[in-house]
Amino acid sequence: MGAMIVVLTGAGISKESGIDTFRDTGGLWENERIEDVATPGGFRRNPARVFDFYNKRRRALQDAAIQPNAAHRALARLERESPESVLVITQNVDDLHERGGTKALLHMHGELYKARCTACSAVCPWEEDMDGDSVCPSCGKRGAMRPHIVWFEEMPLYMDEIERALRTCRLFVSIGTSGNVYPAAGFCQTARHYGAHTLELNLERSLVAGGFHEGRYGPASEIVPAWVDEVLGGERSAAEGE
Repeated sequence: MGAMIVVLTGAGISKESGIDTFRDTGGLWENERIEDVATPGGFRRNPARVFDFYNKRRRALQDAAIQPNAAHRALARLERESPESVLVITQNVDDLHERGGTKALLHMHGELYKARCTACSAVCPWEEDMDGDSVCPSCGKRGAMRPHIVWFEEMPLYMDEIERALRTCRLFVSIGTSGNVYPAAGFCQTARHYGAHTLELNLERSLVAGGFHEGRYGPASEIVPAWVDEVLGGERSAAEGE
């Protein structure tokens, strides 16, 4: 049985934990073009530059100040306490959902703490720096490793699982997304087409806000816990009335 509640999260939920989005002034992306550090072509042209960029992002994530916030913890609580199954799909490459306690989680754009071998396709944990001499722990080949990140022009991960979840969920919730990046920006439309109620929780209206049944706006660390309280309170009340 698929998840009855499907939650999509984007950069807005991690921003309050101190992780900059690529649109932020002063962030890691400010002096880098997407074409240079987040495309297959950029990696072919200058792998050292791409390795350096993601090494910096990985090190930044290891900062002790970067911790899950109230929104991450609220989603983990929803998963623990809801009688319905919950699936979180994230566009984020950080590990804050895991550290916040979420178990049913799909990283559709990959993960900073993993590496992929272009020779044997193995995906393995990777927390240290990576470069052109890195050795694959699986096949032993040197120089074939790359960040396990879905770059622009590449297909997101887990699309079959995501499509099934969107077709069968009762409720679809989007948190902290801009509505700029497809296919995630179209998830609401798919879920709604198959009968789900759709809700946007965001700092401000996204580019696809008009496609949701309802929207609530404010900092994720405030509106997500409030929504989870409401959902769990309603479920408890329904159970008590049976």
